[in-house]
Amino acid sequence: MLTWLQRPKQSKTLASAQTPPGVRIYAVGDIHGRADLLEQLQGQIEQDAARHPDKVRQLIYLGDYVDRGPQSREVLELLSRRRLPGVTSHCLLGNHDQAMRHFLRDPLTGAYWLELGGLATLLSYGVGVWSADPVDPADPPEIAAALRAAMPSHHQAFLQDLELSRCVGDFFFVHAGIRPRIPIAQQQPQDLIWIREHFLSDTKPHPYVVVHGHNARAAIELCSNRIGIDTGAYATGRLSCLILDGATRMLIDTQQGGPQTLPSPTGAR
Repeated sequence: MLTWLQRPKQSKTLASAQTPPGVRIYAVGDIHGRADLLEQLQGQIEQDAARHPDKVRQLIYLGDYVDRGPQSREVLELLSRRRLPGVTSHCLLGNHDQAMRHFLRDPLTGAYWLELGGLATLLSYGVGVWSADPVDPADPPEIAAALRAAMPSHHQAFLQDLELSRCVGDFFFVHAGIRPRIPIAQQQPQDLIWIREHFLSDTKPHPYVVVHGHNARAAIELCSNRIGIDTGAYATGRLSCLILDGATRMLIDTQQGGPQTLPSPTGAR
């Protein structure tokens, strides 16, 4: 389900975008199996949130919790069990999370997940060719059955309950992006979690400033119509959190600490 505020919108740019009064947003980029970084960043967010008890504090994870990194199981455990004091959490669906759900539901048509990074997730659950109870790598149904047996029920429920998007004030939070010039209410789920070039190359304003992950960069991207916060945590060791509070934009990450105030976008992009 799409989650947005039901009100007419004119085009919005980052220079004028704000959260509602009294609302402080924490948005976290792609985690990809790095529970060590997630735990560190959650501690940093908890410390910052404690300094703003008068605010409505919301934490929005932008998806891609599994694959690539070695600790997907531990990531799902943290996200499904840990709650930061005074902070409301929302977890969005990423393309890797969708692929894992697809594989669990229909391993024959969803076997592409294994090549998308799923092998690392299997290993985190103790499922693999070299595990104590080895599986046949050429038999996706057998692998899926072993994974379902190894996954706690609350991990499976967490994956099933992920949201597609969330809107707060002038910001639209989503994993990958939106299809330009298509109304928010008519966006297709496949675009929200998979789109790349058509969204990234578009420089025109959208109804909301889009905050997204999915496209790893060395640093946060501040563009006039979007903010990209995937900093490739699984490979770089840098997991980033964007803070939005009114018109203020700040950054916390696992390498440079923070919060640091972010500059305004310098050009059309």
